[in-house]
Amino acid sequence: MSDTPKDVAKASARHSGVRRAFVASLTGTALEWYDFAVYSAAAALVFGDLFFPSEDPLTGTLLAFSTYAVGYVSRPLGGFVFGRLGDVIGRKKVLIATLVLIGAATFLIGVLPTYATAGVVAPIALVVLRFAQGVGVGGEWGGAVLLSSEFGDPRRRGFYASAAQVGPPAGNLLANGVLAALGALLTEAQFESWGWRVAFLFSGVLVGFGLWIRAKLEETPVFKAMEAEHSRPEAPIREVFTTQPRALLAAILCRVGPDVLYAMFTVFVLTYATKELGMSQGSALAAVLIGSSIQVFLMPLAGALSDRVNRRLLYGAASVAAGVWPFVFFPMIGGGTWLPLATGVVVGLVIHCCLYGPQAAFITEQFEPRLRSTGSSLAYTLAGIIGGAIAPLLFTSLLSAYGTWGPLAVYIALASGISLVGVWLGRDPEAAVDEDAALAAPKTPQPADATRL
Repeated sequence: MSDTPKDVAKASARHSGVRRAFVASLTGTALEWYDFAVYSAAAALVFGDLFFPSEDPLTGTLLAFSTYAVGYVSRPLGGFVFGRLGDVIGRKKVLIATLVLIGAATFLIGVLPTYATAGVVAPIALVVLRFAQGVGVGGEWGGAVLLSSEFGDPRRRGFYASAAQVGPPAGNLLANGVLAALGALLTEAQFESWGWRVAFLFSGVLVGFGLWIRAKLEETPVFKAMEAEHSRPEAPIREVFTTQPRALLAAILCRVGPDVLYAMFTVFVLTYATKELGMSQGSALAAVLIGSSIQVFLMPLAGALSDRVNRRLLYGAASVAAGVWPFVFFPMIGGGTWLPLATGVVVGLVIHCCLYGPQAAFITEQFEPRLRSTGSSLAYTLAGIIGGAIAPLLFTSLLSAYGTWGPLAVYIALASGISLVGVWLGRDPEAAVDEDAALAAPKTPQPADATRL
């Protein structure tokens, strides 16, 4: 029996909505991660001297990375506030708010006076704005993942949820590309004086573009069904902790290894290459730039692969590879030449793709739909504290204390082992749950009860 014109029109509209949600999730997250990544690179390259001057270069670097960590420590606040709101007032409203927050914070960093001009006020203001960035990113991820995955086929959740996962490498690619271009066009003195500010001010243009895309979206079918059935949770944070502790623990632990691995191959590698191997800033940035560009294409492929094979098996195998690779990487770059560095960074980020691509789907499917925004956001942000937040600080401290790369590799291996425990605790997906929710969604948006905050 052939489809009627009405059926074809419905299918076309559904597919159009899926495409818009995928693009909105990818672009919005990429823009927010541009903001986050441009700070990370600047912390490694110039913030130590500009905002935390010290006679000891190591102290300046540690203090700069401390503000990097603030961006992670503040994420749980974003997860608690915006994750909860995502289950109560909807995914779309939350995503617009988080984009505005992080964009404004990044733009203001671009106009901050340095320590030489404003004294102690400068680093304090930098920490406050970094905190705001972290709150925005903490609330962004859970909503962005649900935006694309709840519009798409739940049996292809790995692929659709990977839209948000492309955001970090795309944002990192854009951030490092802008910084590399500025580094090539400007002298080192010009870059440290004012060139780094251009990368932060550019955020204003990007955020405007992201808001334009997200404003055109509808709410997800799953949340519409929750509204129609009056099943939105009254106290989602309490429910997650009391009714789904194993799911939360599995989702938290699975993130630790990928966070530490990413911090090594996109952040700390810049410091290690320039200060330990004597390489130029431009060559180190170029290596990260190449690895991030490859990730943009591999991330959705890894997500799609996890739809075809067992997602937990793929995640577990990649965790083992992540624990082994540093023991190969550090010896191969010991000569201080660019090609081994670039190759090592690319391989490290390819392994990260096999973890991070399926990660969004794995985390969200641990929770039931009515608690999914809260649970996913809490897991993402709480894991960031024990994963990515302290990683650059520990890398710097371990290298300073031992003077060799061995402890760094052991640290990454231990973090990867923690992720293996999370995979073991997790469960496989139940696509039928989302399919039933989508069928229950009303054809027209229902009025939201905006008072339930």
